[in-house]
Amino acid sequence: MISIAVDGPSGAGKSTLSRRLAAELGYIYVDTGAMYRTIGLFALRKGADLDSETELAALLPEICLEMRYVDGVQHMFLNGEDVSGLIRTQEVSMAASRISAHPAVRAFLLETQRGLARENNVLMDGRDIGTVVLPNAQIKIFLTASAQERARRRYEELAARGEKDSFEQVLADVRQRDYNDTHRAAAPLCAAQDAVTIDTTGYDFEQSFQKMLEVIRRAQKQEG
Repeated sequence: MISIAVDGPSGAGKSTLSRRLAAELGYIYVDTGAMYRTIGLFALRKGADLDSETELAALLPEICLEMRYVDGVQHMFLNGEDVSGLIRTQEVSMAASRISAHPAVRAFLLETQRGLARENNVLMDGRDIGTVVLPNAQIKIFLTASAQERARRRYEELAARGEKDSFEQVLADVRQRDYNDTHRAAAPLCAAQDAVTIDTTGYDFEQSFQKMLEVIRRAQKQEG
């Protein structure tokens, strides 16, 4: 089986680009961030202290998390409920960042993620795919962009859904999430040593897609 790991900070375009790349390649797309968002949503609903690993660990046995593919699109189900739309709010995004710092939460999801890669050709995106989840992935990409660029994309995405956060607040959230992701003790965000870094600042979607596809095709030829 072939595994492609795509890591990078919040708002770099990992999900949308990875989804299209997986479709182009005929691979299963795995959005690990959606898994953390789903657990974050559950914790918010339970009123849990997002910074307490003890409280969160106690909640994990109550969670049945399923990933299903509907017309080729990944949907997240929480205890039988399709929460794919609900996990895309800014509140859930920040909750996901906080709960993902806890080793118990990461361990809860790790075997599920690795199992998908054992059974399928996968393109998996997240924060620690190339460094922790799939360290032996044949192709690794670290996708990034400036904080301002990522905040602009996120602001436009939220505005399109009717959420009214100011650009300044979205930028502050992006910077806070960057800090959380890079400074957590468990699997901090960083580029794997053998990853190819792609900075999409100033690129539109198609330019970013073609750049990533070029890197993947070149690596596939080298793998031979």
